[in-house]
Amino acid sequence: MPPFAYRNQPARTSYIVYTVSTMLLVRLPYWTFTNLLPSWRPCPAWSLCQTLVIKVGRVIVDMLYATRPPAVESLEKIARDAKKRGFVWVEPAPEPLVGDLREMAEVNGVKAARTGGFWYGARDADGNVGQKAASGEKVVYHMHGGGYVMGSANPSAQMVTTCLSGFLVHFPTERIFAIEYRLCSAPPFESANPFPAALLDALAGYRYLLDLGFAPQDIIISGDSAGGALAFALARYLVAAALPTLPAPGGLLMLSPTVDWGDTHTGPDSSMVRNAGTDCVGAIFESGYTKAGLVGRLPASIAATSAWISPGSLKAEVVPGMFASMPQTCIVTGEVEMTLDPMRTLRDRMRADIGEERVVYIEGPGMTHDYLTAAWCEPERTDTLREIAAWVKKL
Repeated sequence: MPPFAYRNQPARTSYIVYTVSTMLLVRLPYWTFTNLLPSWRPCPAWSLCQTLVIKVGRVIVDMLYATRPPAVESLEKIARDAKKRGFVWVEPAPEPLVGDLREMAEVNGVKAARTGGFWYGARDADGNVGQKAASGEKVVYHMHGGGYVMGSANPSAQMVTTCLSGFLVHFPTERIFAIEYRLCSAPPFESANPFPAALLDALAGYRYLLDLGFAPQDIIISGDSAGGALAFALARYLVAAALPTLPAPGGLLMLSPTVDWGDTHTGPDSSMVRNAGTDCVGAIFESGYTKAGLVGRLPASIAATSAWISPGSLKAEVVPGMFASMPQTCIVTGEVEMTLDPMRTLRDRMRADIGEERVVYIEGPGMTHDYLTAAWCEPERTDTLREIAAWVKKL
């Protein structure tokens, strides 16, 4: 079945009703019975509840890629309730792109645009957000996940809130800023916002934090899933461009970064195959939708060969020293997630360039994709947050 085959009404509603009803009435009882014993589960260390959550999650992701990505609120609508939501407008960074990213933007017709973002954490005495940085104040600058085609930094997004609330509890930081970057799309929907649109928005958010008075060494760029790849691209660009007005950040935190959109880690022993039963992101890669959305008018092969899009790809045009001067980095992965192999590849490449001691690697035992966004992944989620917090304190 092609992706988004049931995108139009009335087929979409019929498909959703059928999928949800059969899941509740048929699949869920069957899964419960066939996973009663730990030895019967795809990951024996999981509880029955954790096992069922992953199976339900896979059905939901499959359903989204059979119908259509969920709609995201417009920035104009969000701005009407800006104070309550912690929303601020973010103007484009005045600095133009340089190097091969500039060429990619020109081919894809991408330009800098006004966007917005959300503040989490401390506010001023009047309850406003976006107050000037205090001397020596550290801030986490976060990019949400969603395969570049869905998701939001909005506090109404449960996964983002779960992740960032964990940061606020454990990290020695009082504030987090999350950018609302442009999402890409491709046929059968209207093509929009190919690479590097999201990176331009991420760059604007970084410039916004500098203008608030945050010292670059006090900014920790962070991202989960696709947002982790975006965080990497931003940090790498800041280092590679070496623009005086855009100095490099103090740290880079990537949570389950999706760094191989070319899907080059294949074969029966690859994590994409061996961990297919313990993750729910399969449809994202099988559809090829994100890859098409990111590539835009660029050659399709660039999804695998460009280190800007897929720094963990086996076909990426990576040379020794390419990642030199990258900031201190922490990579968090799950032992049983499908995209584990590309993340290990990126880890090894970074360590080869900047040293093992500058790349902290945490692999959650028995954990699946982006587990810091899932409240049910305890106690591993809290244990990992504490490990990251210890890393943050040393920056």
